[in-house]
Amino acid sequence: MATTEPRWLDKEQQRTWRAYMAATQLLSDHVDRQLQRDAGMPHTYYSLLVWLSESPGRRMRMTELAERSKITRSRLSHAVARLEEDGWVRREDCATDRRGQVAVLTEEGMRALEKAAPGHVEAVRGALFDRLTPEQTAALGEIMRTVAENLAPRSGADLPWRR
Repeated sequence: MATTEPRWLDKEQQRTWRAYMAATQLLSDHVDRQLQRDAGMPHTYYSLLVWLSESPGRRMRMTELAERSKITRSRLSHAVARLEEDGWVRREDCATDRRGQVAVLTEEGMRALEKAAPGHVEAVRGALFDRLTPEQTAALGEIMRTVAENLAPRSGADLPWRR
């Protein structure tokens, strides 16, 4: 039985991969530390509040919120429980599915999001967009959309939000 040699990355691909990994880890840490320091919440919680604030009625089924956030149901449940303790989110039973639940952004949660947003956007701008030309921003967006579309789960895939 013949074994196939792995398709190793060439030097430029390896350099690009390592730069990407370093940049995404550093950017994620930068944004998370800023939100923890200034708003008392991790980036994951901030993202959940954003998704809820942008949805009709500031409410979303928990399964859809997990899918949009790209996190497991267990991690979402833990995060929402914590946001409930802070009074920023409440859960309600789903009117159309007795097994489902809906996360609802409270007025207090909306105020917390509005307070956190200016510092967050400044951290993102300062760490990323202020350092790029408009052409680089457009290229980065196109590249990330291409990667995301390629990795988007197909039907029947092992999806994080179904775990």
